[in-house]
Amino acid sequence: MLAKDIMTSPVVTVGPDSSSATAAALLTEHGLTALPVVRDVDHLVGIVTASDLRRGRALRASSPQDDDPERPDESVRGTVGEVMTTPVCAMEPGRDVADLARAMLEEGISSIPVVEGSRVVGIVTARDLIRVLARDDTAIAADVRHRLVIYGGFDRWTVRVEHGVVTVEDEFDDPTERHVVTVLVLTVPGVRDVRVRPVARVPAQR
Repeated sequence: MLAKDIMTSPVVTVGPDSSSATAAALLTEHGLTALPVVRDVDHLVGIVTASDLRRGRALRASSPQDDDPERPDESVRGTVGEVMTTPVCAMEPGRDVADLARAMLEEGISSIPVVEGSRVVGIVTARDLIRVLARDDTAIAADVRHRLVIYGGFDRWTVRVEHGVVTVEDEFDDPTERHVVTVLVLTVPGVRDVRVRPVARVPAQR
């Protein structure tokens, strides 16, 4: 399964010159934990998280200048560009979800923007990965069978799933059909790998 199969698109973004208050409002309104930061035509320049905003507010609150009653509230005046994380870990739509999960663990992050070139086309969060990877084999098998029935009729295939690995046995031995079925099954959330093969025939007894 690929990043493009589970990413959220279109994605809510914010500009580096936007206020921290604007970013916080967007996070709250959409129930998000991070916003890609873009300039020009969705060109990715960073990412801002709720933690970044809290850290920025804490740093401003600790400034001695905050004792000046004539100074505007810095928690509102601060910009996204001042607190965002840059450079940002981003991946292409064709990257496997396993690569995204590995990057999140290694980098200690919970969101990865998905880009084509430098243009943001989506975002994948830890919540997205958990929802996909945590599906049990029974649910995956039911989803696979449903899609195969729509594609090629009832009772043509035998489906087994073990730890997200799908084995499909087909009554026919057609390379083109195997390829189509493989691609179709890989679109099912939770599928880690797929094996398509003809039904094993028991030799007739003489």
